[in-house]
Amino acid sequence: MKKFVLSAFADEASELLHEQIDAMNENGVEMLEIRGVNGRNISDMTKGEVKAAKYLLDKGGIKVWSIGSPIGKVKITDDFDKHFDKFKKTMEYADILEAKSFRLFSFFEVDTEEKENEAIERLGKFCEYAKGSGVAICHENEKGIFGDTAPRCLKIHKALPELPAIFDPANFVQVGQDTLEAWEMLGKYVKYMHIKDALENGSIVPAGKGTGHIPEILGMFASESETKVLTLEPHLKVFSGLAGLEGKQEGLSEHYEYGYPDNRTAFSAAVSALKDVINNI
Repeated sequence: MKKFVLSAFADEASELLHEQIDAMNENGVEMLEIRGVNGRNISDMTKGEVKAAKYLLDKGGIKVWSIGSPIGKVKITDDFDKHFDKFKKTMEYADILEAKSFRLFSFFEVDTEEKENEAIERLGKFCEYAKGSGVAICHENEKGIFGDTAPRCLKIHKALPELPAIFDPANFVQVGQDTLEAWEMLGKYVKYMHIKDALENGSIVPAGKGTGHIPEILGMFASESETKVLTLEPHLKVFSGLAGLEGKQEGLSEHYEYGYPDNRTAFSAAVSALKDVINNI
């Protein structure tokens, strides 16, 4: 696919790794952003389980693009030493899986300038630890964390130019951030994108069907000379582990349901929608 290589959160197709591999191969997705494996988050697995997953992925011809970690998705007041230990353990898994990137967040309840500085300092510690590892530590804009709007993300990336961005259009839409404005501010910092789209009411829809301006943004992203990676994050149907990612919310199933009979079908529809967008750029 010209100028783009597709990755995916395949745990949205199935919680079982062998079924994730099948779904990716069926849909021509080359790489995995590994998050949920057999019902458990990658950060909660043992080293032996991660090595077993690597064996299955190699056998299925799938490479790991990124670690879809939950690091940084905790309160700024939580025990950082304990959280940093979890980060270091998960970085070991990035090495085992030969991942090139590592997704993380910028903490909840960052509501003062002092806490903003603390969040940036902690992100800097993650980057410093990863230096020389060959793994790029990347920040994703996410609802409710410090880096949820474009101006706050820009503050992070200006302070830490060694920390590239993961640009998620739907997450910006869901916090009322215009995505074209966000791209103008953050585009030069973006290493790769998470592809999901959303309507103004926050409902998740296939790529190109919402207000995230995905076709326009991909057109700008593709204007660079090198091949870019897009990680598909469908969110078109409730899947195992979603409540843990989003928190317990009323109406969760309605928020993420787009009318597909099962997760595998929803995953395939999301891939098809993204390919249609790319083909029309």
